[in-house]
Amino acid sequence: MQKIERIAGTGFPLLLDDVDTDRILPARFLRCVTFEGLGEHVFEDDRAQHTLHPFDDPRFDGGNILIAGRNFGCGSSREHAPQALLRFGVKAIIAESFAEIFFGNSTAIGLPCVRASHGDLRKLAAAVEADPKLVLTVDLIESRVRYGTESVPCSMAEGSRTALVTGEFDFLGQLLSAEPQIRETAATLPYMTNFA
Repeated sequence: MQKIERIAGTGFPLLLDDVDTDRILPARFLRCVTFEGLGEHVFEDDRAQHTLHPFDDPRFDGGNILIAGRNFGCGSSREHAPQALLRFGVKAIIAESFAEIFFGNSTAIGLPCVRASHGDLRKLAAAVEADPKLVLTVDLIESRVRYGTESVPCSMAEGSRTALVTGEFDFLGQLLSAEPQIRETAATLPYMTNFA
C-alpha cells in the first residue's frame, strides 16, 4: 500500500472562495468511461475566460500543490473533479476549508486536502508569486507546510490523515496485500471451486 506522508513541489496560487466542482471540471466532460484524459480539462471554462489562469501561467509550470481559498470543491458530489486535478498533476491542496464530499473523494484517491488559516494561505500564495520555483512541502506527519525557511501549521480530519500516512486509503492495495488469504478462502467455497 502506498503511504502518503509528505508531498513536495511547487505551487499554484488560486486564492478563490467557493470554487465548485463544475468550475474544476465542467459537466460536459463527465460522459466518460474512465477518468483518463480528464486532467487536460481542469478549469477549462475559467482558463478560456482569463487571460492567464494559474494553470496556464508558465511561471507555475510543473506545479503540483494547489493553494486555494474557502469551501473548495463545493457543489455537486462528482468524483471526477478530484480525479481530474490528480491527472493534471496536483498532488496536494491547501485551502481554508473543503466541501465534505470533495474532501472524501480526494482522500479516497490519495489526494491530501489540508486546511490552513486565511492569513497563512495569503502568505503561501505571496511567497509562490514572488518565487514560482519555491519548493513547498506538505508534511502530513507534522501537520505543517514548509516553504523556504518558513512554515505554517495545517490540519485535516484525523481519520483521513491516518488513512493517508498508513496507506489505508488505498482499498485496492489492501485487497491485493491479502491475496494469499483471499485465495485460501476462495478454495474452500463450493461456489468458487465446483464449476465442473
